[in-house]
Amino acid sequence: MLEIVSVETGSIAEELELEPGDSLLAINGEVIRDLLDFQVHVACEELLLEVRKKDGTLWEVELEKDAPDTMGLQFEHPEPTQCGNNCIFCFVHQLPPGMRPTLYVKDEDYRFSYLYGSYVTLSNIGEEAIERIVAQRLSPLYVSVHATDDQLRTKLLGRHGPPILDLLKRLTAAGIDIHTQIVLCPGFNDGDQLERTIEDLYSLYPRVASLAVVPVGLTGYRRRLPELRPPTGDEARQTLDLIHRYQTRFLAAGGSRFVFAADEFFLKAGVDFPPLDHYEDLAQIENGVGMVSLFRSQAREALQEAEPLDVPPVSTFTGMSSLGELRAFVDRLSDRIGAPIFLHGIENRFFGGHVSVTGLLTGRDIVDQLRGRDLGRLLLVPDVVLKEGEELFLDDMSPADLEEELGVEVQVIPSTPWGLLEAIEMLED
Repeated sequence: MLEIVSVETGSIAEELELEPGDSLLAINGEVIRDLLDFQVHVACEELLLEVRKKDGTLWEVELEKDAPDTMGLQFEHPEPTQCGNNCIFCFVHQLPPGMRPTLYVKDEDYRFSYLYGSYVTLSNIGEEAIERIVAQRLSPLYVSVHATDDQLRTKLLGRHGPPILDLLKRLTAAGIDIHTQIVLCPGFNDGDQLERTIEDLYSLYPRVASLAVVPVGLTGYRRRLPELRPPTGDEARQTLDLIHRYQTRFLAAGGSRFVFAADEFFLKAGVDFPPLDHYEDLAQIENGVGMVSLFRSQAREALQEAEPLDVPPVSTFTGMSSLGELRAFVDRLSDRIGAPIFLHGIENRFFGGHVSVTGLLTGRDIVDQLRGRDLGRLLLVPDVVLKEGEELFLDDMSPADLEEELGVEVQVIPSTPWGLLEAIEMLED
């Protein structure tokens, strides 16, 4: 049973006179236990809904719709299954104290992997969950493998789970597609172990559809944790060389490069990025794989469209890892439109350590480092720094707080070249 929280105006559900407080019991005879059941069973053209109205009466509602059409129903979000791992590289364990409680929650829920593309280790999965994944064809899933050697994987995760390769074989044999990742920790799962993991996972291609190799992220708040370090420049180059060799082999054998390095490896190694088509369908873009090449492609398009504008100066900011890339675009865009754009690089003092990506910047760091600087008529805030749907920075500051403290109008924009250009174009009288 799933209680309806809200009904979208003008939706199919409103036409059917469904209301907040009603409960959805079943769709086409299938009992609805949670949001996942609803998403799976609502994707049909002919539906029979069993509903308990908030006054207790039972309804049966028949309808026809296009399979992809939404119903316009909102339900209470399920609480995620908590992670029982104690990963040596866990980012949650490296957070500073005093942040909002939800940031310290470690989730490990295959349902969220299917619904939102969240990576899970599957270390806590039981037989009932496996059977549900297969029966409901919850595909694709996103799995953090890290190593296919079970002893090493246990060391990395801090707990023993089901043998990962056997589990992946079972799921892929049942027709489940899986995207995978490795968080690379020098001295642990690199070298021969990295080669073994790549080989093992590719043996399940194409059901194991892609693999991202991502460098370990370390903050300045590692306390009483195993000693880890980021890859050196030489190690990053060696990793890129290894992945390139595999890509050449896999592309010739099966038409896909299969394994991809996160953009951070190229930055660390001082190696230029490959063209956008190298990343194929960008299956690992959320893992920071191919973001720079995508940005460059969009930047070229935006610059071709940009024309002289009569607009006041504006400003924006970025994390230090992307400062050089964004600087090259902003300088050319400023020349094209004939107006100043002030770009400010923000150091991540809040997390410290080796954290330099834009998405982990806090409002306090932004305020402290922009106070007293020329921000022009408007400060353009890339949306990647805000929690989706809440417009809050990681430290719970808001764009309105930035306006008050910096004394400048703030506007949130998409974190793309087009987002910057279109926001500036809107300033022209």
